[in-house]
Amino acid sequence: MKILQKEGDEYHLLALPNEGSNPGDYLIIEDNKAGKSLILQVMEVKYANIPGMFEEILRDGLSTRLEGDELDPFNMNSQLLILKDTKLTICKVRGIVEKGRPTPYGSFVPSRNYSTINPLAIEKLLYREEMAHPIEIGETIKKGRVSIDAEALDGRLNIITGRKGTGKSHLSKILILGLVGHGAPCLVLDINGEYVNLSATRKGEPQHKYVNKIITLTPGKSLKFDMEDMGLSPILNMLIYALDLPWNSTRTFIRIWRENARNGKLTLEELNGTLTRWKCHESIREAIQSRLYTMMDSGIFTDDPLEKVDTLELFRSIRDGGALIINLKNQSAINRRMLVELLLGKLKELLSKEAISPIFLFAEEAHLYLRDTYWDDIVTRMRHLGLFTTFITNQPSSIQETIYRQVDNIFLFNFLNDRDLEAISRVAKIDVESVKLIVKELPPRHCLIIGDAVQNFPLVVNVRSLDVDTMGETRYFFKTRTPNPILQEKSLPDVPCR
Repeated sequence: MKILQKEGDEYHLLALPNEGSNPGDYLIIEDNKAGKSLILQVMEVKYANIPGMFEEILRDGLSTRLEGDELDPFNMNSQLLILKDTKLTICKVRGIVEKGRPTPYGSFVPSRNYSTINPLAIEKLLYREEMAHPIEIGETIKKGRVSIDAEALDGRLNIITGRKGTGKSHLSKILILGLVGHGAPCLVLDINGEYVNLSATRKGEPQHKYVNKIITLTPGKSLKFDMEDMGLSPILNMLIYALDLPWNSTRTFIRIWRENARNGKLTLEELNGTLTRWKCHESIREAIQSRLYTMMDSGIFTDDPLEKVDTLELFRSIRDGGALIINLKNQSAINRRMLVELLLGKLKELLSKEAISPIFLFAEEAHLYLRDTYWDDIVTRMRHLGLFTTFITNQPSSIQETIYRQVDNIFLFNFLNDRDLEAISRVAKIDVESVKLIVKELPPRHCLIIGDAVQNFPLVVNVRSLDVDTMGETRYFFKTRTPNPILQEKSLPDVPCR
C-alpha cells in the first residue's frame, strides 16, 4: 500500500489486488523517522481512477469481438491487469501510537517515502492489559476474538440499536449473561417474553451456571405489589407519569394516603372507601377514582399478604449476580407503563437509601415507553445513585437527544434509513460519514461498537452465538406449514383470457 493523498482527517491509499481490506478494518502507518505511527480505519474500498483506464476497459470490450492472435512481446498485459484491479482505500484517522501506546486522540502527517502500511491486529489496539471482567462479544472480520470489560458498562449509559432482525436482543443477552457471570445484578424489562428462558439451553435443558440466577416474574401472576410495601413515592410516579393524574387530584390523593397510613389501612379498597367520604370537588373524586379502578383491574396489586412480592428482598436476591426478568408480554400498554413507573420509582427509592447495591437495567423495545416516563431523571440522577441503563430499540429517533448526549457506548447494527443514522451520528464519538459508510454495509449479527467499551476505537464485530434458549426468533407461517399434496399433484386447468 502507498499513500496517495490526505484530505482533512481522511487518507487515500493505493492498494494492489493482493492487499485487500474491508470497511471497518484497521491499518497502521509506521513512520520510522518520526518515531510514531498513525492509526487508520478503512471506510470504503473502490477502484482507483487511473488516467487512461476507461479507454483500456473499452479496448478490452472491443478485443473480445475481434479475431486473431494477440502479440504482447513486452508482457504489458499482465501489468495492465494489475492496474485495472488496483483499489483506492479511503480511511479515517482514529489516533496515533506513540512510545508503543495507542491513543484515540492526536494526528500527524507521516512520510510518504519512509512509512510502511500494515494491517493492525485488534489485540494490539485494545488489550493494553489483562481484563478483570471480560465479556466475549464475538470476533472481528479477520477472525480475531473480541471481548469487552464489564467495567466499561459499569456506571455507563448504553444504547443497542439497529433494524429488526439484525441481532440487537441477542447481543443484549450476551451482555446480561456476562454481567451475571461476573456477579452483577440486572433488571430486564422484557416486552416480547424472549428473555424468560435464559437459564435453559437450546435443547431445553437447564443451564447449571445460570439456573438459580435467572428469575422470571410475570405481572398479575408471580409479580403482585402491595400498596404499603410499594410506598407513596413510587405510586405517585405511576399515577402522574403513567396515568396522567392532574396536580390538584394528586394533592388530594396524598392527603388521603396519609390519612389511611395513620389508620393502618393502606389497601386499594380502603383508599377507595376513604375517597368516597372525602370532602373534595366531584371532578377530583372522579379523577382519582378512575385511576384506582384502573389499578384494581390491572391485576398487579394485591391486598393478600401471601401473594405480594417484597421488593426489597427481591432486589437483594440478585445482589451477588442474577437477573430479574420482568415478562411484559401480553400486557396492555397501560399496564406496561404502570409497571415500568412502579419499578423505576421503587428502585430510585431503594438506591437513594443505599438499601440495595447498584443494578444494571436493560430496557427492551425502549421506544414503546420512552415518551411516557421520566427517563431524563433516570439517565442523569439515577446513574449517580447506581442504576446503569442499556436501551434496546429499533427506533433511535424516538430517544430524546438529551439522553443521547450522555451515551457512553453505542452498539450499532445495520440501518439503511439516513434519518435513523443521523439521529445516532450527531452524538456518536465518530463522524457522521463514518457511521453511514460502515453501518449500511453491515450484515446481520454484525455490529459497530463505539465508545468506552472499545477504548473509543470504533470496531466492527461479528456477534457470537449463545448456547441458551434465546427465543425472539420471528414466527413464520410458510416455514412451519406442510404443503398440501392435493394442490401439488393437480394443476389448475388452463382458462383462456377474454
